[in-house]
Amino acid sequence: MDGLPAPGDVVLVTRAASVQFGQPLMFRVIRVVSEWVTYHGWTWLHGYSLDERGDALAKRDIFVRPAGLTLMRPAGPPPAPRRPNQRPATQVRRPSTPASPPETRRYATGSTLRRPG
Repeated sequence: MDGLPAPGDVVLVTRAASVQFGQPLMFRVIRVVSEWVTYHGWTWLHGYSLDERGDALAKRDIFVRPAGLTLMRPAGPPPAPRRPNQRPATQVRRPSTPASPPETRRYATGSTLRRPG
C-alpha cells in the first residue's frame, strides 16, 4: 500500500505489516495516530478487527508498517444505518362514551363487593 490508509479503509494486516500478525487480520481504520512518535516507516492505527462478513469484532490499536498493508476496500460513503426491529405503530382506540362501572366486582378471594344503589 502506498502511503497511509484513510479512515474507513478496510485493510488486510499480515506478517508483511508486522511479525505479530501470523494470522491475517481484516481491519477497518478509524484513524491514523500521527501524534505518537514511532520508528521510521511504522505507525499506529486505531480501528476494528472484522469478521468474514465485515462486522466489527473488537476495537484495537495496532502498530504496523503501512507498506505491508493490503487495501481490501477503500473508504466509501457511510453505510445506511441499521433499523432495529420495531413493531408497527398502532392507534389506540378510545370509546366515545365512558364505560359504566360494573355493578358487582368479584375479588380473587371470592368475596363480592356490591355497589350501593
